[in-house]
Amino acid sequence: MSIPLSRRSLAAACCLFPLAVTAQTTASVPMLKDIVVTPSRNAEPLADAIGDVTVIGPQQLSAARGDSIAEIIGRAPGVQFVTNGGPQTVTSLFTRGTNSAHTLVLIDGMRINGSTDGGAQFPAIDPAMVERVEILRGAASSLYGSDAIGGVINIITKKGEQDRPLSAWANIGYGTYETAKSSLGLSGASDGWDYSFSTSAATSKGFDALRRRKADNSPIAGYYPDKDGYRSHAVSGTLGYRWAEGHRIGLTAYDGYRDGDYDNQFARYPDTHAIARQQAYSLSSTDRITNWWESDLRFGFTKDSNDNRSDTSSVFSSLKRHYSWINTFKPHADHRISVLLERQEERAQSTTTRYDQDARDTNAAALIYKGRIGRLHTQASLRNDNISGYGNETTGSLGLDFDLTDAWQIGIAANTGFHAPTFNDLYYPFELYTWGGFPIGSYTGNPDLKPEKSRNIEAHIQYQTADTLLRATIYQNKIRNLIIYDVTEPVPFFTEGTVKNLDEATIHGITLTAEHRFGNTTLRASADFLDPRNDSPQPAKGFTPAEGSTLPRRARQVFHMGVEHRIQALKLGAEYQYTGNRYEDAANKTRLGGYSLVNLTAAYDFSKSLGVQVRWNNVLDKSYVLVDGYNTPGSNVFVNLSWRM
Repeated sequence: MSIPLSRRSLAAACCLFPLAVTAQTTASVPMLKDIVVTPSRNAEPLADAIGDVTVIGPQQLSAARGDSIAEIIGRAPGVQFVTNGGPQTVTSLFTRGTNSAHTLVLIDGMRINGSTDGGAQFPAIDPAMVERVEILRGAASSLYGSDAIGGVINIITKKGEQDRPLSAWANIGYGTYETAKSSLGLSGASDGWDYSFSTSAATSKGFDALRRRKADNSPIAGYYPDKDGYRSHAVSGTLGYRWAEGHRIGLTAYDGYRDGDYDNQFARYPDTHAIARQQAYSLSSTDRITNWWESDLRFGFTKDSNDNRSDTSSVFSSLKRHYSWINTFKPHADHRISVLLERQEERAQSTTTRYDQDARDTNAAALIYKGRIGRLHTQASLRNDNISGYGNETTGSLGLDFDLTDAWQIGIAANTGFHAPTFNDLYYPFELYTWGGFPIGSYTGNPDLKPEKSRNIEAHIQYQTADTLLRATIYQNKIRNLIIYDVTEPVPFFTEGTVKNLDEATIHGITLTAEHRFGNTTLRASADFLDPRNDSPQPAKGFTPAEGSTLPRRARQVFHMGVEHRIQALKLGAEYQYTGNRYEDAANKTRLGGYSLVNLTAAYDFSKSLGVQVRWNNVLDKSYVLVDGYNTPGSNVFVNLSWRM
């Protein structure tokens, strides 16, 4: 395994050492337990979860007013993100160096990855509607099925406070690029009923999405100076009724919309914009049948769409209907068994493309065990997915954590994952490309594609007290049958494009995280060392250049450091991020330089109800590139005024 360790890498790792020294002398203080559901599909304290898990809570979301959900998630350990010129444009997340479609994205437990392209509509998800984000790193298909090769991101919308009849909140903010955001909500509980409602709206003039030149200094044909902004709105809500002790019926709803400008690298269009929309609705019945048997029955549907408007309009959308029934049995206080039955119905649609097939169904069954024997914690799962047109995919996982002492823990885990090809990969119809009336190429889907499969193994060592968390995780993810775009040249000056299972990849990595609280001061740091290697680079073929050995757009080193300090009603914070070099292309010919960013935050509470938050991103106004040819935001400030009943 070749993990890149430069001088900068070693220096960043050394920054974690003072926290480790302090951790040995820190007294434990009782603190509230975070409850998570993603690592085992059952509610449990974060400290008891098996797996590499991060929770982005309300305080972190509050400190990032004005930022997109992708920017916020992208600051978590093990996650990188890119956009094509701003938060309103195409956005991709890479978890532990895997492809964007290899991360399963959920809203309130329902999958939202698009059936046509495999990605999630991040521009249509407003952080103002989000209560917390749970990130599970590592293959998790034995819990969730397809797409969970690199990990799972569960975006949980605001549910509100349940301890009083009515509470309300509101935010209004303004910042650089004439960005204006507002949101408000209410929640409460009374006589067995609980409810919440949130809504938000935002506008921004934005910045120019397209650069004048690419990394090799070649001019960009579609460049013209303009501002690429957006406008968006979102609503979310919940309604529940406890009709008896241990029995609740609940509704959840999310509907997000964003109309954002973008630029085309290849041609100048006067008004190019795309309308992204994400919807998610569910109905659930949670019942405690006996003291040892709980049932969770759910039905929901999600719908995503992208309306791309340039010289023509093109809409791609997908609808998913979800049915799940989880029965959890607790024969002993230290042992839990869950039986899962699940069905998903996918339907794809386009105004410009008629798919050869536009529907498929998945039926799944899974068994999940969670137990503790003395100091040994165990979680095992086994799942089978039957996909129409494919057959069966069986995945499994086993995780073992052992408490050396009350503070020290070691663990090892092995799990498998898979990703079913999208409708675009499989069923995109033959399309002919012309230039000046002459045919120059074509593209078609490949119905013979096999699912991508992965085998992930990892180990960790952790030290945790009430004030300190230190963790080191090492992992290897071997991915087979990687789906890649393939071009051939059957005749001169004519290319045929499709997708094929050609490549294999092995991703090695180490993630170091540390957090320590000194009274009113909190220090945080993380370091990711990644080796995302293409095991079978392809030679040059026709107009297609040779491929290199490093997967594109993944930095091999990423460091985050942050500090927060509270002085009575005032809270100050500073963040530092370093992202190393990356390659833009599979051929490894276009190299994007590394960059460093400094962010500052401040918050002041005028009273228990009224406060102000300020965030200054990219303080030093660094120029950097995430995707070759596209701009990123310069120094920008956002000021938010918050009120809570």
